[in-house]
Amino acid sequence: MNTATYDRTAGTSANTFQNVAELGGRVLLAGLFLLSGVGKLGAYSATAGYMASVGVPGALLPLVIAVEVIGAAAIIAGWNTRIVAFLLAGFSLVSALLFHNDFANQIQIIMFFKNVSIAGGFLLLVAHGAGPLSLDRRAAK
Repeated sequence: MNTATYDRTAGTSANTFQNVAELGGRVLLAGLFLLSGVGKLGAYSATAGYMASVGVPGALLPLVIAVEVIGAAAIIAGWNTRIVAFLLAGFSLVSALLFHNDFANQIQIIMFFKNVSIAGGFLLLVAHGAGPLSLDRRAAK
């Protein structure tokens, strides 16, 4: 194999790996929200009560579930990724501030920074987009 063929093959392998990594990253990042939203359906009353206990009206729960489930599906599919990722980054930060603000509790500190880190991942999607294995890329063609 000559050098030019090797370089093309190596580049193709790197691009394939990058494309699969981007898709995998979107699935892993959004999977948390999909499971959380579906889980809230099964524990609707308990979740509404928990929201109310921190001053968030339980009447907002359907909106929360919709944001989590629809937002996760959009990120996984790579549909309007930059916009949805921006909204989910904000959602993650607001959730951190509202629900994980007891900094005397180490678990709550970890949960706070988990949400902040997730927001960081979404901001990377805002900056870079979904990648080639996405509905966004198909729509651009």
